[in-house]
Amino acid sequence: MSHNKSETSSTAALKQKMHEENHDAEQEQPSDSIEVLQEKCREAEEKAAKSFDQLLRMQADMENTRRRLERDVTSAQKFALEKFILELLPIVDGLERALAAHAAEESGSGSLLDGVGMTLKMVRSAFEKFGVQVIDPLGSPFNPEHHQAISTQVDDTVKPGTILNVLQKGYLLHERLIRPALVIVSKNGS
Repeated sequence: MSHNKSETSSTAALKQKMHEENHDAEQEQPSDSIEVLQEKCREAEEKAAKSFDQLLRMQADMENTRRRLERDVTSAQKFALEKFILELLPIVDGLERALAAHAAEESGSGSLLDGVGMTLKMVRSAFEKFGVQVIDPLGSPFNPEHHQAISTQVDDTVKPGTILNVLQKGYLLHERLIRPALVIVSKNGS
C-alpha cells in the first residue's frame, strides 16, 4: 500500500505539474495572440493608409484631368475659327486695297466703292464679334512678337525701330497672333 500511496502521490504531482504547464501555456498563448493581432492591426492600418493615399492621388489626377479637359475645350472653342479667318484675310486685304486704290475718286451715292466699303465694315464687325483684332502698327515701335520686318529704311526723322510702312496688317484671335503684320522699319543713316 505504501507503494500505491507513493504512486498516487507521484501521479497527483504529475497531474499538478501538467495542469500548471497547461495553465502557463494558456496564459502565454493569449499574449502571443495579442502580439499577432497587434501586428495584423498594424499591417491593416498600413494597407488602409496606402489605399487612402492612392485614393487621394487618384482624386487629384481626376481633378487635374478634368481641369485640363476644360481648358482644352475652351481653347478649342476659342480658336476653332482660326483656319476660317486665315482664309478670309486675303479677301479683307483685297477689299482694303480696292478702297485705298480708289480713295481719291469721288463716289456718288450707291457706287461700287461704297458697296466695297460697307462689305469691309461688315467683315470687320463680324471679326470683332468673334475676338479678331487688327494689328495696324504704323508709327509704333517694332514688336517682333506681332510684326515681321520685310526691310529697313533709313529715316532720321523718327527713332530707329519705328514702323514706317505697313505692307500687310496683322491679326490676333483672342489675343493670340494668327498673322503678323508685314512692316518696313526705320534705321539710323549713320
